[in-house]
Amino acid sequence: MFTATTPEEMPDKDTMLSMSGLEFMQAMRDGKVSRPPISALMNYTLDSVEAGKAVFRGTPEFQHVNPAGGVHGGWYGTLLDTCMSCAVMTVTPKGSVYTTLEYKVNLTGAIPVGREIIATGNVVHGGRSTGVAHGEIRDAASGKLYATGSATCLIMKLRDG
Repeated sequence: MFTATTPEEMPDKDTMLSMSGLEFMQAMRDGKVSRPPISALMNYTLDSVEAGKAVFRGTPEFQHVNPAGGVHGGWYGTLLDTCMSCAVMTVTPKGSVYTTLEYKVNLTGAIPVGREIIATGNVVHGGRSTGVAHGEIRDAASGKLYATGSATCLIMKLRDG
């Protein structure tokens, strides 16, 4: 899987709209389209994807800590927004895109720096114009819950599928 380092390496709009959201996410998982640059900055990757579900693996590093030395809440928020909104993307039809309207994060524990986590997003509603998903961040080894979240995404039809 490669990460786009220039705007030209990102998938163009026509490529994205030529696939369903699930097909696009599968192409990203398989390295056929680049993953977004933020995933390299935040140190996470797409692990698995299916209709209504997206799973990412990540590891916070020293560069992700706050002034007190803990993993910054923005790292949690980024991973939850990613897994939840990408789960919604898996239910978008060909010719459509999504954007996050709002998301909420609840931190339940401190992730140690260097600890691998799994962030899972599951769709609870995938409609014509909105999608709602829940997410969790858990320790990859022990399953300990570190955070939960919920998101609402706007689904926009840009062209006929």
